[in-house]
Amino acid sequence: MTGPTIVSIVNHKGGCLKTTVTANLGAALARAGKRVLVLDLDAQQNLTQSLIGSVELLDGTPTLYDAFLDEASLDALITRTPQVNLDLVPCAEDFVGADLSLVCAVGREHVLRTCLARTRALESYDFVLADCPPSISLVVVNALAASQWFLVPCSAEFLPMVGLTLLGNSVRKLQKIAPDLRLLGVVLTRYAKHERVCRHVESLLRRELAGNLFESIIRVNTKAKSAPSVRRTIFEYEDDPAGRGTVDFTRLAEEFLARLDAASDFPKEELVAHG
Repeated sequence: MTGPTIVSIVNHKGGCLKTTVTANLGAALARAGKRVLVLDLDAQQNLTQSLIGSVELLDGTPTLYDAFLDEASLDALITRTPQVNLDLVPCAEDFVGADLSLVCAVGREHVLRTCLARTRALESYDFVLADCPPSISLVVVNALAASQWFLVPCSAEFLPMVGLTLLGNSVRKLQKIAPDLRLLGVVLTRYAKHERVCRHVESLLRRELAGNLFESIIRVNTKAKSAPSVRRTIFEYEDDPAGRGTVDFTRLAEEFLARLDAASDFPKEELVAHG
């Protein structure tokens, strides 16, 4: 059995809905019958909090930080979420020390890849989505080095485009250790059609990124902000096939799958840098 498709959800700028996209894209794929594992690689633990709540640190209980230290399997960490077909590798507060620990590790860029290779359950999943912290860090480098693809949420504002530039520079530097890493696309988030700045940013990105910008857009949605507080994805929280978030993330999942299906026709392209 071939392994899952591994996709890092990444932007070096915060506030772009990386966690929201990871959770709800994962849920949308799970609802489409795919088996999905999401990884919380951010010490802020937002993805974990959104799906299952806090992870209590207890003596002897393995954590993601322990797995990184020992380059160990993630099998013992995989946790079911309320959404069928959607599982989580949670993050605990000790993961804040992961970057410092990786500095001295041999082959430090490939620790996560080793952990995944040693995870027996991995072969049962169709997709692994890694929610990355908003930083240029060794944890992010590990996520990208373990992935075949990366997807970039970008909010419809000017400052987050700086994150695209930083990310593009980082990916170019990664080519030697992750030669097969490819851009799946940029997803515009926090979009409000009535706001001129959103329309302007969309126009700019469509011109600069062309086919690398997803057609699917994640619109501003107050319900998406509230759903994590009750540990629900947007689908359970809205409970409405015509709900704004349900529609947006269903379309995103459909385009996500379509882009992967067409991957054989994709050239290897670097992320366009914006000045």
